[in-house]
Amino acid sequence: MAKHRALLLLIVSVLVSGVAIWGAMQWMNRQVEKRSVRQTFKVVVASANVAAGSRLTPELLKTVDWPAENRLAGSFSDIQPLLNRVAVVNLGSGEPILEQKLAPMGSRAGLSALIDPGMRAVAVRVNDVAGVAGFALPGNYVDVMVNIQDDLGKMVSKIVLQHILVLAAAQDASVKDDVKAKVVNTVTLEVTPQQAESLDLARSVGNLSLVLRNQVDEKHVATAGVRKAQLLGAEPAATPAPPHASPPLFHQPQNSVEIIRGASHATTTIR
Repeated sequence: MAKHRALLLLIVSVLVSGVAIWGAMQWMNRQVEKRSVRQTFKVVVASANVAAGSRLTPELLKTVDWPAENRLAGSFSDIQPLLNRVAVVNLGSGEPILEQKLAPMGSRAGLSALIDPGMRAVAVRVNDVAGVAGFALPGNYVDVMVNIQDDLGKMVSKIVLQHILVLAAAQDASVKDDVKAKVVNTVTLEVTPQQAESLDLARSVGNLSLVLRNQVDEKHVATAGVRKAQLLGAEPAATPAPPHASPPLFHQPQNSVEIIRGASHATTTIR
């Protein structure tokens, strides 16, 4: 009797263990299936490299499956709304097309699409020296320095504009990853209307030079400019003291009377 009971318990334990193992395997299979079947949605990406200022065409766009857990703000799922839109930045092949990378609806292709609202584009004539040896490339930031004569006829160099974006070098407005120098005759800068006026005046009265600055350095530094005397180490001229009232020609003591008789005069003290 005891042997039959032990055998029965063994059979029951084997069955229970088998059921538990089978249930665990089913649960694991379901988890694997959930992970293997990822939810996706359609996203429009660039099918080739797109230069800034270019108009989007069907040949430059395609749709791909994108993981649902990595949704992109400003993305598009259909190509049609993107046709004839203008890119304001360089787009790499396979890069998602986002609204913030496009010019407003109705913008024309070219440099004008790259100008931020409220800003202006001004061309400045440069050479290999004034153009920072050709390193003033699109996407870089520069300061503008002018060399002129002050109101006293003395030469002075002064930075008049700071942290100015270079939109184009000659007719090239594309932003490239390399830093290969490109010596050009003109550089187009993005400025405010007031800065455009200052730049035009500085260009007409003096010689302009560009000063290349770090991309992430946005700090503005107040400078007084440099004159020839300071450049040569001479002391600046002292500011003349304000003129004082001239002393009287004759000092008269108090309680005195001056008596004039013809060409002679005398002073008499009243006691």
